[in-house]
Amino acid sequence: MNREEIQKEALLSTKGRHRASLAVAMGVGKTLIGLQYIEKNSNGLMNILIVAPKKSIFQSWKDDAVKFNMEHLLINMTFTTYISLNKHDPKHFDIVCLDECHSLLNSHRKFLNLYSGQILGLTGTPPKYKESEKGKMVHDFCPVVYTVKTDEAIDHGILNDYQIIIHELCLDTAKNYVVQTKNANFMSSEIQNYNYWCNRVDTGTGYMLRIMRMKALMTYTSKEKYAKILFNTINSKCILFTNTQEQADKLCEHSYHSNNPDSEENLEKFKLGKVNKLSCVLQLSEGVNIPDLKQGIIMHAYANERKAQQRIGRNLRLNPDDKAIIHILCYMNTVDEKWVKEALESFDQSKIVWKDFNITF
Repeated sequence: MNREEIQKEALLSTKGRHRASLAVAMGVGKTLIGLQYIEKNSNGLMNILIVAPKKSIFQSWKDDAVKFNMEHLLINMTFTTYISLNKHDPKHFDIVCLDECHSLLNSHRKFLNLYSGQILGLTGTPPKYKESEKGKMVHDFCPVVYTVKTDEAIDHGILNDYQIIIHELCLDTAKNYVVQTKNANFMSSEIQNYNYWCNRVDTGTGYMLRIMRMKALMTYTSKEKYAKILFNTINSKCILFTNTQEQADKLCEHSYHSNNPDSEENLEKFKLGKVNKLSCVLQLSEGVNIPDLKQGIIMHAYANERKAQQRIGRNLRLNPDDKAIIHILCYMNTVDEKWVKEALESFDQSKIVWKDFNITF
């Protein structure tokens, strides 16, 4: 099937359903499907509420409405973020479109329990666990009725193919890692510091210890040093996803993040091909497409399928005959291996290669 046929099939799956979600991969045209749903069900007279996690997403709706000759729908549209959803009157709206509906939380029940109209949920990454908070919210208010996964979109020629290379690295044994405490600073090694946090996690309670271990792993410089070497060996158009703004500035001349006044200029140069390297952090995960992006480097996977798919998705807008290469850095014999495996569960495992780069690189 081509993109248009999938869009029609997705819309058809909502027929007769008062509330439903469509889980469609990037590149299928999620926003266009939402606009088509509204046009089909609103008769141009109903009040529409578009809910999204970020205000920047609203512009995509407006741009697509103009692009596909549905600008008349904007007259009756109200846009809001999930944070502000409960500020609106549920009785005022006839149709609610939940863009990135996996963002739903229990706090949104206040609005949704009082709302009696139609709901269309849109997502590229539906909640993995049905019993989770987000899983229950989607099930209760907009159950998924249609799914097109990333690899299905590739099979249909909508997205280009990919290969994911996991670069397995050892934690540094040299005592060059600075540990900062309230009373003093001292030198340790990455492996010693990691073992310290693992012991704290194993013997302690509470989720914060796991977060502290994750933050420690993100600050180890061995990945940073390796990323810089790898980044510099790639000659094609490549994006580097770093953990921090400091890393983004350190590893690439052209960076994109909220504290860089040259961010938008750098991004535009990158999109136009005037520069072929760009480093960034989370801000580039959604809503930005980069032409001819051949390779990507992800320094940390977070065990988060959604973040992994968004970042990898930046590289899946090539011609269908092209193949993108995605590099993910991973610490051997650590919880990082578990996180990477969980983040990539939804991808074709035959396209994922694990390599020990401690000797061969």
